[in-house]
Amino acid sequence: MARPKTTKSHRKGFAKGKSAILLSACLIVKNEEQRLAQCLESLRSLVDEIILVDTGSSDRTLAIAEEYQAKIFHFEWCDDFSQARNYAIAQAKGKWILVIDADELVEPKAIAALQMVMQRDDCLAVNILRSEIGAAQAPYSLVLRLFRHHPAIAFTGIYHESIDQSVVALQAQEPHWQVVNVEIPVLLHYGYTSSEIQLKHKYDFAKRLMHKHLQVFPDDSYMLNKLGALYISCPDIRDRYLGIELLKKGLTLIDQQIDQMEQDQLDQQNLIRCELYYHLGLAYQKNDDRELAQNAYEQVIALDVPNLVKLSAYLNLGNIYQELQQPDAIAYFEKVTKIAPNFAQGYFNLGIALKTSGHFTDAIAAYQKAITLDPNYADAQQNLGVVLMKVGYFSEAIAAFSKAIQLHEQQHNYETAEILRSVLQSL
Repeated sequence: MARPKTTKSHRKGFAKGKSAILLSACLIVKNEEQRLAQCLESLRSLVDEIILVDTGSSDRTLAIAEEYQAKIFHFEWCDDFSQARNYAIAQAKGKWILVIDADELVEPKAIAALQMVMQRDDCLAVNILRSEIGAAQAPYSLVLRLFRHHPAIAFTGIYHESIDQSVVALQAQEPHWQVVNVEIPVLLHYGYTSSEIQLKHKYDFAKRLMHKHLQVFPDDSYMLNKLGALYISCPDIRDRYLGIELLKKGLTLIDQQIDQMEQDQLDQQNLIRCELYYHLGLAYQKNDDRELAQNAYEQVIALDVPNLVKLSAYLNLGNIYQELQQPDAIAYFEKVTKIAPNFAQGYFNLGIALKTSGHFTDAIAAYQKAITLDPNYADAQQNLGVVLMKVGYFSEAIAAFSKAIQLHEQQHNYETAEILRSVLQSL
C-alpha cells in the first residue's frame, strides 16, 4: 500500500541518526500546500523526524514536504482516519510521537514544557492545550496528541480518532503510567479560518463519517459529543434538537459507567463531560433558554478540568448575565481575564459589563487592555470611544472612533464604518 520516499534537501534540522531520534511528528495530509510549510517550520526546534502520510495530494504538498526532509509515505484513503494515523505511527522511529495536522502550528514558547514532560519516566501520554484560532466559541481545547511510541497505543475511531481507549487499557495493565496535562497553549489551530465553501465541505464530510462510526460504536460518548456539537451548529432548529438528544445520550452513558472508572479514566471522561455540557449550554443559549444554558455552563465549571478548558463557560455565563444587565457579569468576565490574561475578548466583554454598571473609568481601562492585546480590535476601539465620550474626553473619543473606522474598513466592515463616520461628522 505504501512506499517511503526519500529525497535530498538543502534544509537542515530533521533527518537525524536513528539513535538520536527522540520525537517523531506524524501527519496525514491531502492538498495542504497553503498551510504545510508553516506547520513544518514550527516543528524545526522540537522534533527529530517528520513522518508525512499522503492520501492523494495533487498540489505542491509533497514538494513542500521534501523541502523539509519529511519521510513521505502514501496511503490509499479508506474513510477511516484511525487506520491512516496508525499507519503513520508505524513508520516512526522516535521514542515519542507528536500527532499534528497541517492547519496547526507548535507554539515556540511551549517547546521547553514539552521537552521537560518527555523526560518523565512515568509519563505515557500528554494532553496538550490547543488554541482554536478564529473559533466562534471555545478558544481552547485539550487534546491527547503527544505519547510514547508504545506498541499498545493505537488510534481508534473512523472520525475524531483518538488514542484514549488504548491508553486507558494500558494503564489498567500497567498502573504506574500517567497521563499529564500541559496547561499552556502548545498548538495553534487555524482550521476555523477556512472559507464558507471549505467549511460546508468539512461539515458534510464530518457528518457522514461520524454517523458511520456510530453505526459500529453506538455507545461512544466521545463521538456522540462531536456529532451533537456538529448538529447544534446548524441554523435549522430540528438539527439543533437532534444535537441536544445526542449530547444528553452521551452524558447518560458516562454517568452509567462512572462508578466503575479508575481515576485516570475518570479524568479523561471529565474532559468529554466538559464538552458535552458546554455544547448543551450553547444549544440552550441558541434556543433562548437561559436557565438551562446557565445550568449546563455551571456543570462545566464544577468539573475537575483545567481552567483554560472552562474558559468559554465562564465567558458565556457572563454573556447571559450581561444580556439580563445583571452586575454578576462583571465577576465572570474578571474570572476570564484571570484565567487567560492575554485573551483580548475577555477584557472587551469586561468593558461592556463595567460600562453597563456605570463604572466608566474601569471600562476605559478594560477596553484599553483589550486594544493593547489586539491592536486591530475594531469593536474595542469603537466602544472605547463611546465611554470616553460619556466621561467628557471628546478629543480622545474622536481619536478612538477614527481608529475604529480605519480598522472596520481594513476588515471590510464598510457598513459599520460608514455608520460610525456619520456619527463622527455629527459631533
